[in-house]
Amino acid sequence: MEQLKLRDKDEYITLGQLLKAVGIADNGSEAKELITSGEAQVNGETEIRRGRKLREGDQVLCRGTEIRVVR
Repeated sequence: MEQLKLRDKDEYITLGQLLKAVGIADNGSEAKELITSGEAQVNGETEIRRGRKLREGDQVLCRGTEIRVVR
């Protein structure tokens, strides 16, 4: 499982930003397509909102890659 570390000043990261940060999506439009097509799961549930706020402890699964948000 990959980990994405939040910056000290950040309280959260959006789902679209996370997919770009870990390299699953090359840009915002690709992230949007992945999310709206139902390919992303947050904490085991399909998520279709690209602006979904992810905080420490949240887990994302997309295209076979698992990512945990850490502080």
